[in-house]
Amino acid sequence: MTAPVLVTRDPALLDELRRLAAAAGVPLETERQVGTALRRWTSAPLVLVGTDVGVELAALSPPRRAQVLLVGTAPVPDAAFRTAVALGVDEVVEVPSRSAWLTELLTDLGDDDPVPGRVVGVVAGSGGAGATTFACALAQVAARDGTAVVVDTDPLGPGADRVLGLDGCPGVRWGDLGETSGRLGARSLRDALPSRAGLAALTWETGTLGELAPQVVRESLSAARRGHALVVVDLARSADPLVADVALRCDALVVVARSTVASAAATVRVVGRFADHPSVSLVARGTETVAEQVASVAGLPLLATMRDQRGLVERVDLGLGPVRGRRGPLARAARCVLDQVAG
Repeated sequence: MTAPVLVTRDPALLDELRRLAAAAGVPLETERQVGTALRRWTSAPLVLVGTDVGVELAALSPPRRAQVLLVGTAPVPDAAFRTAVALGVDEVVEVPSRSAWLTELLTDLGDDDPVPGRVVGVVAGSGGAGATTFACALAQVAARDGTAVVVDTDPLGPGADRVLGLDGCPGVRWGDLGETSGRLGARSLRDALPSRAGLAALTWETGTLGELAPQVVRESLSAARRGHALVVVDLARSADPLVADVALRCDALVVVARSTVASAAATVRVVGRFADHPSVSLVARGTETVAEQVASVAGLPLLATMRDQRGLVERVDLGLGPVRGRRGPLARAARCVLDQVAG
């Protein structure tokens, strides 16, 4: 892993950030001269610029890039915010008041896989299409090759943890994150979720129902992406603006529909809500011939068709998850979708 870079001549700030880096378990390269720091400006995963050298560095007009923070000991002077604009930094951070937040950021840099995972949203084209079941099947199949998590944003669904058989596992649910503010660490979230064998779920506590705060959902989704190879979002079939916002954060959307006339009509309406999304496709339950007709009516590419899977209800009730082996209808359809939209 390439180490983050700190540019400062302030000994107190240097000591504090070295301490935070040590707590996060990541190396930290330090530079006193801004000219020398420019050599690492584009290659470092994170650049921390001390407020004591911010003006000097801004005068050199370094290229704009993400993951640059202006850091200073509290209270940060008002002039620092003008410097931040000149540098194009992401945020001005005061320590020690935001040391915990900064430690989480540094900890993420030390995660095993620095490449963010893929995010696939799943939404039902009509009622009873089985979108939650298919979302869980996607994650269950993906977890054979890496880490996967289902982020459940449908408050009226059965609960992703129950479908996956994780409802008896300890871990945080949406209610525990309801008062969360600031940045969520990828490793912290991954370790806190109910999980088993690389498969996790973020959903509601059984029997509870509450509104999701948009900022909490965004932070959770971002942390889940940084901490898992695949994130599957179970989207509610509703007109909630939060659904549209989350959908746009997905790399791909999969609409699950039944191969009936009524389902096709409903699917067309659902698809219309995601007209601005660059990657929307269809998975249909039923025969391939009828599924192709539904896809044609909806104007979507057909990724996979699947027949009903015998024993599905019993498997879920036993806590085994929806996927049965590698040759069942759900497993084959999930693998087909993963190969095409999740790499």
